[in-house]
Amino acid sequence: MNGPATQDIHDIKPPLDIPNVWDWLGPVIAVLVILAILAIAWWFWKRARTRMAIVPLIPAHIRAKQALARALEFIGQPKEFCVLVSDTVRTYLEERFKFHAPERTTEEFLYELSETNLLTPDQKESLGRFLESCDLVKFAKYEPGENELRELHSSAVRLVEETEPVENSQATPPPMPQHAPTANRTS
Repeated sequence: MNGPATQDIHDIKPPLDIPNVWDWLGPVIAVLVILAILAIAWWFWKRARTRMAIVPLIPAHIRAKQALARALEFIGQPKEFCVLVSDTVRTYLEERFKFHAPERTTEEFLYELSETNLLTPDQKESLGRFLESCDLVKFAKYEPGENELRELHSSAVRLVEETEPVENSQATPPPMPQHAPTANRTS
C-alpha cells in the first residue's frame, strides 16, 4: 500500500509566527522619543547660542575705565589700590594689544614692550614709572599718600585714554531727508 493514497497524509506543520504590533512598536517609539529629545536639546542650544551672540562685547578701554573708577573706592588702602590699578592696566594692555602682560614681572614686561611699537616712547616711559611705583607699594611696603595714589590713578587713566581705539569720527553723516515744500494755507 505504498501507492498514491499514502502520499496524501503530510506531517504536522510547525506553528506560524503571527506578527505582533507591540514587538516592533516599542523600538520605533523609543527611537522617536530619542529623536525628539535631541531635537529639543538642539533647539535650546541654538537659542542659547543666538542669545549669547546678541550680548554686545564691552570694549577693553571701557572696561578698564570702569575698573579704574571702582579702584578709587580703595584709595585709603594703598596696597589693594595699587594691585587693582596695576592689574587693570596690565589686563587692558593684554586685551587691547594681545600682549601677555599679567604673566610677566614688571622688568620682563617692560623689556618686551620696549621691543615693540605698541606704545610711543613717552607712553612706555610713563608706564614704566607707573608699574615701578605700584611695585614699590605692592612688594616693598611703601606707603604713599593719597595725592601720590591719585597721580598713579591719573597716569593709568591717561594711558588707557591715549591708547584706546580711535573711532571713525570723520565718516560723513547721513543725508538729511528732503521734505517737499508746503504751500501756505489760509483758512
